Amino acid sequence: MNEMNNKGMDRRRFLKTLGMGVAATTISGCSSESDKKNDTSVSPEKMTGGMTYRKSLTGDNVSLLGYGCMRWPMIKDDNGKEVVDQETVNGLVDYAIEHGVNYFDTAPVYLQGQSESATGIALKRHPRDKFFIATKMSNFGDSSFDNSKKMYEQSFKELQVDYIDYYLLHSVGGSMDDFNRRFIDNGILDFLLKEREAGRIRNLGWSFHGDQKVFDYVLNMDVKWDFVQIQLNYADWKHASRRNVNAEYLYAELEKKGVPAVIMEPLLGGRLAKVSDHLVGRFKQRRPDMSVASWAFRFAGHFPGILTALSGMTYKEHLMDNLKTYSPLEYLSEDDLAFLEETAQLMLQYPTVPCTDCKYCMPCPYGIDIPTIFMHYNKCVNEGNVPKDSQDPNYREARQAYLIGYDRSVPKLRQANHCIGCNQCMKHCPQRINIPSQLHRIDDFVEKLKQETL
Repeated sequence: MNEMNNKGMDRRRFLKTLGMGVAATTISGCSSESDKKNDTSVSPEKMTGGMTYRKSLTGDNVSLLGYGCMRWPMIKDDNGKEVVDQETVNGLVDYAIEHGVNYFDTAPVYLQGQSESATGIALKRHPRDKFFIATKMSNFGDSSFDNSKKMYEQSFKELQVDYIDYYLLHSVGGSMDDFNRRFIDNGILDFLLKEREAGRIRNLGWSFHGDQKVFDYVLNMDVKWDFVQIQLNYADWKHASRRNVNAEYLYAELEKKGVPAVIMEPLLGGRLAKVSDHLVGRFKQRRPDMSVASWAFRFAGHFPGILTALSGMTYKEHLMDNLKTYSPLEYLSEDDLAFLEETAQLMLQYPTVPCTDCKYCMPCPYGIDIPTIFMHYNKCVNEGNVPKDSQDPNYREARQAYLIGYDRSVPKLRQANHCIGCNQCMKHCPQRINIPSQLHRIDDFVEKLKQETL
């Protein structure tokens, strides 16, 4: 604990801040009528014998578990092209809705443009009042009014709906110049506000990655925001990496404004479910009956101002585990919260790449499989298969595991040694990773393993 104290963990402040979530739920039944009238935050969740629900500013009862549609399962078609496995997607959506999930989040750019269509096909088979659909203005390249409006209108066609429940300005936070270019100077925000007035958009918000100054500016604009999507998990609460902002700050600012938060990356791209064996042991010792991932989801749902926590559930077992966690949510105790903060500090000792596998960097013009390279490296770090040098006791086993796994995961023509440093990927990365630098570092590590010169 001395090491943790040296790193500046303020246990009492941490518990006081996070304990508000438990306290708010405990006292909600005792509030006066005047308190209720003045309360602009998300109202306490509604339990229906299963899924936990939270109420939006527009009165929607939204499932605390939201379905992120960025990672639908893929298969190869007759021409060898990767396409969405629509049959499996339909089954996942059916199961989710049957068990209380009603919030589905997609975007025009997800899965190389296939996500909206696949999501729309699956949801069209259900009554419209059984689900809320969220999609985004992903005008990263051509941000002209005409192109942005075309993207907006295309979302209706792909999703097969005549109104969108939750519409977002996608990935705000790169810079003020970028925000103005994409949403202000071209008049598209004014257009979307009118669309909300007309009822074709029911809730208008934005997703955030990047500069705190941009976050503060947009949040305090003379615009009524219905929700904001932020990255929140127990690692990013106080220890956000790169140019991301600590979730503790983001959530507090939204709470002050009474703006509900939609949570993305509750598992930090899967990294909080694939922790080192040592950390797995800590979790299992504390609660043998709970999955490692469920701890992260309990944290993501703990706060009263959170409307829904998104999970990109590719496999049914992931969906089932998350349903168990939120049906209903078991709030974290103060000891649990302290345990997760200590876990987050322990994770800082492991040099993983902060990649969330969002695939925004893809496709690479030189065919490099950037996310898979990072995922394999992170997996080996967590499993102890990244030796520091040839003197490590498990050097031989770790070397073999890394190299064999690398060749199996990433075809040779798509490995890190083919990166020429063109930097085209960097502008698309919401985590602000210096991707070429990380690829070159991993390639250097791989070469040293091969030559046994580590």
